[in-house]
Amino acid sequence: MADVGIHTETERKFLVLSDAFKAQAVASHRIKQGYIARDNGNSVRVRIKDNTGILTIKGPSADDISRTEWEIEIPLADAEALLKLCHGGIIDKTRYIVPEGGTLSGRFFEVDEFYGDNEGLVMAEIELENASDAFEKPSWLGQEVTGDRHYYNSYLSMHPFKTW
Repeated sequence: MADVGIHTETERKFLVLSDAFKAQAVASHRIKQGYIARDNGNSVRVRIKDNTGILTIKGPSADDISRTEWEIEIPLADAEALLKLCHGGIIDKTRYIVPEGGTLSGRFFEVDEFYGDNEGLVMAEIELENASDAFEKPSWLGQEVTGDRHYYNSYLSMHPFKTW
């Protein structure tokens, strides 16, 4: 099992204007995830990405862009069992991996196309070294929603997009 360890995740999130990103994607993954616990900005998430189980603990965000995260790969059967313990709905989405600027040597956008109660929502995020890092914005990238908790997966699992 791979232990990703503790690290700080710095990312910016955006709504997506069109499906033009799909032609630029170099990979895609089906993801189902749920939340075992949430409190004061902390969360414990279980995820099945393709056929891999992942347990993640996230700390609160101090600046709406960065937060501490710890992940570990867990057996698929354990992840399936833990999904049944989740509070709220299960997030179901396809994640597309899209290289920034069309080059494989740089950063990537992760574009999530949601299904079920969150169908119609498509968001992109890019992980940065620093919150102020510049990056190339593709034409399909729309309004920035970084820090808007309505667009956090943990919020969407309790308050689906279709209910807004």
